[in-house]
Amino acid sequence: MTQTRDSTGSATWLFGSGGDSLVTPETLTEEHRLIAGTAAEFVTNEVVPALPQLEARDWALARRLLERCGALGLLGVNVPEPYGGVDADTVSSLLVSEQLGRVPSFGAASGAQTNLCIVPLLLFGTDAQKSRYLPGLVSGELIGAYALSEAGAGSDALSARTVATSKGDGSYSLSGEKLWITNGGFADLIVVFAKVDGQHFTAFLVERAFGELTSGGEEHKMGLHGSSTTPLLLNEVPVPAENVLGEVGSGHRVAFSVLNVGRFKLGAMCIGGCRQAITEGARYAVNRRQFDRPIAAFGSIQHKLGEMTARTYALEAVVYRTAGLIDRWREARGGDPSGLRAAFEDVAIEASIAKVLGSETLGFVVDENVQIHGGNGFVRDYPAEGRYRDARVNRIFEGTNEINRLLLAGRLLKRAVKGELPLLDHARLLRGELMGPAPMPEDQGAPLGDQRHATAAFQKVAIMLAALALERYGRQIEDEQEVLLWLSDILIDAFAAGSAVQRALQAAGTNHPEAALHADAASVFVAGAAFRVEAAAREALAAMADGDALRANLAALRRLLKLAPTNTVAGRRRLADQSAALGHYLFD
Repeated sequence: MTQTRDSTGSATWLFGSGGDSLVTPETLTEEHRLIAGTAAEFVTNEVVPALPQLEARDWALARRLLERCGALGLLGVNVPEPYGGVDADTVSSLLVSEQLGRVPSFGAASGAQTNLCIVPLLLFGTDAQKSRYLPGLVSGELIGAYALSEAGAGSDALSARTVATSKGDGSYSLSGEKLWITNGGFADLIVVFAKVDGQHFTAFLVERAFGELTSGGEEHKMGLHGSSTTPLLLNEVPVPAENVLGEVGSGHRVAFSVLNVGRFKLGAMCIGGCRQAITEGARYAVNRRQFDRPIAAFGSIQHKLGEMTARTYALEAVVYRTAGLIDRWREARGGDPSGLRAAFEDVAIEASIAKVLGSETLGFVVDENVQIHGGNGFVRDYPAEGRYRDARVNRIFEGTNEINRLLLAGRLLKRAVKGELPLLDHARLLRGELMGPAPMPEDQGAPLGDQRHATAAFQKVAIMLAALALERYGRQIEDEQEVLLWLSDILIDAFAAGSAVQRALQAAGTNHPEAALHADAASVFVAGAAFRVEAAAREALAAMADGDALRANLAALRRLLKLAPTNTVAGRRRLADQSAALGHYLFD
């Protein structure tokens, strides 16, 4: 099939190898490592010791830690220097998010500050608004929050009922109730979404000092006990005209752009959580003895540690690769806010993949960590229990995983129909390929040749199913949510498997000392992805056809997924043994 270079995201990786200028954890610069080291030291030395007080809702301490975070430059990584930031690249912000992901409660507070308050100001604020608010937010002297959700407007955010009534002097009066506001108990500046005169969905910069704005009681949450989450009550809050963020009626652009950033950053934070849980699981498995042996020596535990490592490896490959795409697109569009905004719009599919894959990988990893700990994983004396609770909300944050799956598949199909992606052209080529003799794999005998063949097969399965869905349902495809969900599962595994294999090939090409372990991680992930892709594809095909048509489609699927078996037991054991020997996530 024709190869399309992966130069600007937009799911072009689905139609080609896209391995040029790949960003991975192994390609970090010294500047990147310095930023990551600063964030790691802050988390280890200042946040971790404060967790008991944060869990007791000491919001004064939370404010001091956010201010300390600002003093270290960690709140303004992507903010231009005139506003107090360091104007670094997307990879740098990824590294900070990754470290903060080790402490989920504080990570939520800092994420609300950076991703949900600073980012919309940076992308849509006027020069006056940025000059007034960004320096305080970047330093941590001002605490930010974001108020979008309501009782009847969660995933359907545009159905919000909060009203902004126009006044004769050009100002507004905001009334309504917002829910699930992170930092809600002590935020100074809140990005509030309301409908001007009940119709035009608009974003506003609302200061607590404006008055008539109060926080409700703290929510009693399953996890994230060390972050403030409250309702926000607005009772005719006076807001001046100059505090409209963006344009009246353009609130959806603000909300969706911010969500793309938040989804990508959430994937990065999940990496930090995975690494921390694997480290805790590996150390416990070495020290816990049963039957006169450390449990790290048993195959069942090695299976867990190896699988946890392989899935985290693939997640890292996805998030770092996406960061590289964003920076490349920013450079092409220019470094101003419009370029950054366009970059995140361009990688909306990849951002949703990072969010879904990240939250579900972390969910798997923390669950296995509890299981490795056995009974000790169920009690609060060990951190495994808290990590399990804290991780659950990530599948709900930044749009539920179901919504993100529908969005990423739907966006792909819409772009294909508009001719922005060559999906239909590749589907025609694929039909021709399936009607002819089976081609010999091009990568036979090459490093990770079987895995490269497999990732190409996953891409072809996604193309086949997407084209069949458009042919079967046309514009009514949005009503077939089950098919869209299965298609999204395949897209996620295709992107993750391809990213993992490219990362491993990069390690081999640079003679990385752990290249063999990179290959093990990629091979284990690809083998698991093959089972998931086949299962999802069979479900989708059965939903779209029956009889002879179904049998023909299943035959095509079998031909595409005729893959060589992989000894995943040996690969997982090598990954687990190295993690146990090091006492931490081995690609750290």
